[in-house]
Amino acid sequence: MSFGGPQWPQEPQQQGQGQQGQGQQPGYGQQPGYGGQPEYGQQQPYGGGQPYGGQPGPGQQQPNPFPGAQGGGTPDWGALADASANRNRRKRWLLIGGGALATLAVGAIVATAIVSTNKTGDEAKNGGVPTVTASPTGSPTPDPTFSSVAPPPPPNPKDYISDPKKDKAPLSAEGLFPGKKMSMNGRPYKKGATSASADCASVTQGGLGAVLKKNGCQKILRATYVKDGVAITVGVAVFPSEAAALKAKAQATGGIAPLAGAGVREFCHATVCLRRSNAIGRYAYFTQAGFANGKKVTKADKPIFQASDDLGTFAFNQIYARGRTQASAAANAPGE
Repeated sequence: MSFGGPQWPQEPQQQGQGQQGQGQQPGYGQQPGYGGQPEYGQQQPYGGGQPYGGQPGPGQQQPNPFPGAQGGGTPDWGALADASANRNRRKRWLLIGGGALATLAVGAIVATAIVSTNKTGDEAKNGGVPTVTASPTGSPTPDPTFSSVAPPPPPNPKDYISDPKKDKAPLSAEGLFPGKKMSMNGRPYKKGATSASADCASVTQGGLGAVLKKNGCQKILRATYVKDGVAITVGVAVFPSEAAALKAKAQATGGIAPLAGAGVREFCHATVCLRRSNAIGRYAYFTQAGFANGKKVTKADKPIFQASDDLGTFAFNQIYARGRTQASAAANAPGE
């Protein structure tokens, strides 16, 4: 029978624009435009009140069409020539000034293009301009660099409980089964006696001793726990390899011998008890559970099966914790 315990890891809305005020239409008889139209029958005056195309009235003088002309109606040709010369000079200066500005602008564009080209050539020649950042003190600091090599993965605890060369931590019954009690999912168990033996066959029943010896068992650590009239002994056997422990589990027959003492009397003698076996790493563990008063165990006795499950899970956890502790120590060791 197997434990049934843990297996190895496994556009926001725009406001509506106000309606455009409709322009008032011009009143009847009015025309829109700049200034009103003359009323019917009247004539629009042009300039100084003279009718369009009319002759000056009596006593009125014809306006001089040449404001710069001498009296008598003859134009002042010298003044007109001077004015024309002044206009021509201003045009020449404007053309000269505009040409100079255009020349300067073209020169600046050409110079900028040359500088930009030289800068680009220098960057290409020298590998580009390095990017620097300013530190809190104002001095430039180079960009950080990162290694392209991935860090090694953390050690696997199972490796440390599978290989004797790594599994070097001290091992004892009190170290593996510490304290005076243990609790599993709120169910407390009181610890009884503990033991350690290098003669694996001597602490077994039935054919288990031969199986352990054949597969190179090196040591067995045992502890007994009791709860509500149920007594359970758990034994952890140490092997030279994971393969050997797995073979012992597969070949198991008989069981671990019950361990009495420390307030726990003999149990599982000349009666029926529940035996189970399992393995992790180079460790195989076995349980034997029964009634402390010698009552025969049946399939209906759920407290027996529950106790066996709890102690098997406890043994698994303790062995795995051993591997986790050693893996953590190796990960934090200098030079590792």
